[in-house]
Amino acid sequence: MIGPDMFLFELDPRTKLILTLLSAVLVILSTRWYGSTITLGLLGLIIVHIRAGHDYGRWLRLVFPMTAFWFALVWWSTDHMTAIMAGLRLLALASVFFVFFQTTAPEDLGNVLVKAGLPYACAFVVSAALQFVPVLSRKAQHIIDAQRARGIPLEPGFAALRYYPALLAPLLIQSFQLADDLAEAMEARGFGRAGRTFWRDYCLRRRDWLTLALAGVICVGLVVFT
Repeated sequence: MIGPDMFLFELDPRTKLILTLLSAVLVILSTRWYGSTITLGLLGLIIVHIRAGHDYGRWLRLVFPMTAFWFALVWWSTDHMTAIMAGLRLLALASVFFVFFQTTAPEDLGNVLVKAGLPYACAFVVSAALQFVPVLSRKAQHIIDAQRARGIPLEPGFAALRYYPALLAPLLIQSFQLADDLAEAMEARGFGRAGRTFWRDYCLRRRDWLTLALAGVICVGLVVFT
């Protein structure tokens, strides 16, 4: 049985991709500050519902500096209300894609893209990039901890820029080693062969169609009445 907290995870990846793109379009088309605020509130409820609050907090630590920079840039070139709208819009877009990636496995996204007609090589690049971003992030954190133990200050800030080669050089070496291991594994498993099969059967079920229909009605209502 699918619990209410598992509903988003059990939707077909294509359904979640369509919902994500519709949400992004609505955020971009929003011309009122309260529209983006309501969107952020709804996304916050979804994030709490799927128990991803801790991960979202770490996500915000990366997004907030970019949002603040964008807010300051727009305010400098226009006015404060436009800057508020731009900041809220960027934060809402980041939150929309956070929910999507939090509820969709990269391999599922790659597989449904192949089912939709995208060449497997392109779909593999997309899924592999999404899978290895957290891997490289963990490697970078391990390198930072090791270099700090050696007395190399790698704290964020301009003062530490001259020490960044101590982070970038090991990270690049490990990235090349990881890419080489991946290439050997792909070759050993017959990457690119014809007649590829999938472990999971991807199909749009009744809950997917109902969800898409409800999303379409909500989108039309928001466009007409706002």
